[in-house]
Amino acid sequence: MKNILVLGAGKSATDLIAYLLNYASQYDWFVTVGDYDVQTALKKVNNHPRGKAVFFDVHDTDARANYIYTADIVASVLPAAFHILVAHDCLRFGKHLITPSYVSAQERALDADFKNAGLLFMGEIGLDPGIDHMSLMKMIHHLRSQNAQITQVRSYCGALIAPESDNNPWHYKFTWAPMNVVLAGQGGTAQYLQNGSPRYIPYNRLFAQHEVYEVPGYGAFEAYANRDSIPYRHIYQIEDVPTLLRGTLRKGGFCNAWQALVTLGLTDNQLQLTNPAALTYAGLTEAFLPANTTEPGSLPQKTAAFLGIHPQSEIMYRLNWLGLFSDIPLKNNPQTPAQALLHLLSEKWKLEPDDKDMIVMLHKVNYQMHGAHRAHTSVMVVTGADADNTAIAATVGLPMAIMTKLALTNSIQLTGVQIPVMPQVYEPILTELQNYGITFTNTDEAV
Repeated sequence: MKNILVLGAGKSATDLIAYLLNYASQYDWFVTVGDYDVQTALKKVNNHPRGKAVFFDVHDTDARANYIYTADIVASVLPAAFHILVAHDCLRFGKHLITPSYVSAQERALDADFKNAGLLFMGEIGLDPGIDHMSLMKMIHHLRSQNAQITQVRSYCGALIAPESDNNPWHYKFTWAPMNVVLAGQGGTAQYLQNGSPRYIPYNRLFAQHEVYEVPGYGAFEAYANRDSIPYRHIYQIEDVPTLLRGTLRKGGFCNAWQALVTLGLTDNQLQLTNPAALTYAGLTEAFLPANTTEPGSLPQKTAAFLGIHPQSEIMYRLNWLGLFSDIPLKNNPQTPAQALLHLLSEKWKLEPDDKDMIVMLHKVNYQMHGAHRAHTSVMVVTGADADNTAIAATVGLPMAIMTKLALTNSIQLTGVQIPVMPQVYEPILTELQNYGITFTNTDEAV
């Protein structure tokens, strides 16, 4: 019997756990699910005879070591910062590790250690990163096999709300880690390549500098740059491609409205608020306006003047709908503006039980072949069933689960710290994902 340790039982782990339990009898697996909230883990295991739920605290060094020691492979959906702790224990006890998170520099430095131990650490094997890498690499490898000269690569993904559940002016609800949404873009200046030259977008204008793309049947989406795209020129083996950008999708109007929150300072997670218990949301908003303003009128009017927009604009409507000009006291004693905003958004952008989320992924690859200029577009749209069975959980968890199966059944021969850009990984995973409705629609046209 092979023992699988799943670390984390939150929303994104639902389909990962269900898949592993579903195949546990066929492959003779036993699945242990560890989470700090053991009730959540118990719910996910659901009394399955080949599974158990346990209390897991990643900071408990001895307990963490014991659980990893008894496993054959670890699939971790813990917050990304904790994967390095798990990775060191996997090395210590000779275990494979699968995660959906971006591989950090610290984790990448363990590559030689994992290779020398004959172990695999597969990172970035979720949705974004994950399915984006695999589907894009399949496209790139196919075009290269046709002797195409690739000139542009643009890849975008968004965790959104389905049209039938889109009932607020932001056209957005929380379907995954809410604080990650609030802090999006704050990890460093966004970087990409345009016509062979590096381009930089600092956080203070990241959301203002977006493009618009049409997805047939679903309308227009805004796309802003995500993190640092430039290293993927080497990772994707497209060093000769002059334009490369990876980005995030939002529905129309979101980016400019979010840029207003950034400009105001309400996404700041470093500033420590003074006496937050005495603040209202109106008071917090006003505290970010210049003290010497001579603008007459109400707080919304002063805010609009500071932002340089019309008081009756769509942006102001969205800010007002959130309650930023209300006398409601700050919720849950926030210590930073970002926390105060998070608590407000958690009510306004709450995913209701019957709500359906939606994942949209878009790849656009321009190329030249036989003297013609062409563009290949690949689109994936996946819709969830409800708030418990989400598209985000399926698209994050299923690639991890299939990768875990491939490693346990010795179907791939890889060691070291890897991400899923090689055919031996992406071919079987993308093929099996089709069984779960995770598919791409492809078009190719002259440009």
